[in-house]
Amino acid sequence: MSEQTYSIENPFQNSNPSDSQPVSSIYDDANAMGKELLEKPLQGGGTDRILVQHSKGRMTVWERIKVLTNSEPNILYQNWGKNLDGASLITGILNVNGRDVAIYGHDFTLRAGSMDATNGNKLARLIYMAGEHGIPLIGMNDSAGAYVPAGVGGLDGYSEAFTALRKISGVVPSLMLMFGFNAGGGAYLPRQGSFMIQPENTFFGLTGPGVVKSVLGEDISADDLGGPKVHGQSGVVDLVTNDELGALRTALRLLSYLPDNSSSAAPFHPTSDPTDRFIYEEEILFKKTFNSPTGMNTPFDITLYIQNICDHGQYFEIQPQRSRNLVTAFGRLGGHVVGFVANNSAVSSGQIDIGAARKGTRFIRFCNVYNIPLIFLEDTTGFLPGKEQEQNGIVLEGRKLLDAIIDIRTPRLTLIIRNAFGGAYASFNSYHTGADMVFALPTARIAVMGPAGKDYVYKDEITAIQKEYKESLKNGASEKDAAATRDKKLQLLSQKYEKELMNPKEALSLGSVSRIVLPGTTRNILFKNLDYLIRHYKPGPMSGPQREFE
Repeated sequence: MSEQTYSIENPFQNSNPSDSQPVSSIYDDANAMGKELLEKPLQGGGTDRILVQHSKGRMTVWERIKVLTNSEPNILYQNWGKNLDGASLITGILNVNGRDVAIYGHDFTLRAGSMDATNGNKLARLIYMAGEHGIPLIGMNDSAGAYVPAGVGGLDGYSEAFTALRKISGVVPSLMLMFGFNAGGGAYLPRQGSFMIQPENTFFGLTGPGVVKSVLGEDISADDLGGPKVHGQSGVVDLVTNDELGALRTALRLLSYLPDNSSSAAPFHPTSDPTDRFIYEEEILFKKTFNSPTGMNTPFDITLYIQNICDHGQYFEIQPQRSRNLVTAFGRLGGHVVGFVANNSAVSSGQIDIGAARKGTRFIRFCNVYNIPLIFLEDTTGFLPGKEQEQNGIVLEGRKLLDAIIDIRTPRLTLIIRNAFGGAYASFNSYHTGADMVFALPTARIAVMGPAGKDYVYKDEITAIQKEYKESLKNGASEKDAAATRDKKLQLLSQKYEKELMNPKEALSLGSVSRIVLPGTTRNILFKNLDYLIRHYKPGPMSGPQREFE
C-alpha cells in the first residue's frame, strides 16, 4: 500500500503520484452541482438567445440589474425545474443607493419570459416580502404572458401574483418598467403598480396585432395598438423614455423622490440652495406675462414657475405627455420632497377637463398614501364645459378629483397665481376643502365668475347702455358712432369689474386667503410654512373608512 502524501498549499488534497485517476467524492460532486445551479440563471437561454435579445436592441435581465445597482444582487428563489419551470423569472433584493429594493425581471431568453405556476408563486413571495419588510418594488417586465404548455398553471401563477401586488398596493411604492413585447397577464400585472415606465419600440396590451386581425379583421401595428404613444396619452403609462437605459435611469430618479413605504417620509436631501433667496426670474416671468398686450389673459408655462420654486430648479414631472393643462410633479423644497399639482394656462387656459381630472386624482391619492406634502398652484378659469365633456363624465371625474383633495391628510398649501373662478376655486384645495394655508399673488383674480360676471353684477348699467344705444340710433346717430360710444362704456364696466371684484381683496378680507405673496418671494414663503407643517406631521399608514370611489 502506497503512502499518502499531501501538499502544503492544500493539505486535504491527496497527491499520491501512483494514483492515475482523481478520486471523486460525494462532497465534491455536491459542490460541483451547487456551482452549476448558481451559474445556470446567469447563462439564461444560452449565447444564441442572448444574441437574439441584443439584436432587437434589448438588454438581458442581468444587464438591466447592473444598471440599477453597483452592488452584487441578492438573488432569491433560484427555481430551475426539469421543464424550465420557474427559470424565466429572476427575483431578488438590490442595494440601490443605500436602500433595499425588491426586484423582479423576466428572462426573455428562457421561454420568452412566460409565466407558469412555479414562477408565479416565486413572484408572489417576493412581493409579499417587499410589503412585510416595507421596501419598494421594481418590476422589469418582458414577458409573452402565460406559458401555454403549462395549461391553467400559468393562469394560476398570474392570479397569485395579481393578488400579492394588490395586497401591497398602498403599503410600498412599486415601479413597473415595460420592455419588449408583453401580452395578456404580462400587461395586466404591471398596471397594478404605482407607476409605469415604457420605452419606445415596445408593446404591451391584452392581445397583439395578430389576434386583433384574426378576431376583428383590423390591420394595426404594434406601436399603434399598444406602444408608448397610445398608453402615454391614455394615462396607462406614466412615463415614456427613448430606450431601455433611459427607462432604468428614470426609475432610479423617480425612486429618489419616493419613501420606502406608507409608514415613512420621503428621503430628505440637504440642499445648498438658499430657501430665502429672492427669485428675480420669477418677477421677470410675471412682469413680461402680465405687461404684454394681452395683459391678464396672457398664458404662460407653469413649469417655469415650478422650476424657480424647487431646489436648484430640479423637478420630476409625472405623465408629462398627456393633459398638460394640469401639471403633476415631484420636487424638493429645502430638501423636503413635495408634490406639485398646478394648472397650466399655456394649454387650454389651464381648464380642468376629464383627462386632467384623472391625472390629478391619481397623483394626489398617491401622495396622500405615501406621506408626501402637496402644493397646489392655481390658475384656472374652471372645469371645461361642453357636450363631449358632459357625455364622457366630467361631473364624475371632477367629483373624483374633489374627493381626492378632500381626503388629503398630508401637509398641503395652495398658492393662487391668477385665475380662481367658481367651482374650480371652491374645489382646488381651498381652506374649506381642508387646505392648511392658502396664499395669493397680487395678480390673483378670485371671483364667482370670470369677466362674463360683469353681465350679472352690472346688469342694470348694461341695460341702460343698450337702451341709450338704441335711442341714439332713433335720434339719427350713425351706427358707427353709436356702437363706438356703447362699446367704450361697456369696456369701462369690464375694467371696473376686473379692478373691483377680480382681485384677492375680498377673499383676503373673508379669511379665504391667509396672506399675499409678492413675486420673487414664493420659494421663501412656501418653504417656511411647509417646513413648519412637516415638523408637526407624523408619517404613518392611512386609517379610517375605505372610500367607495378611488
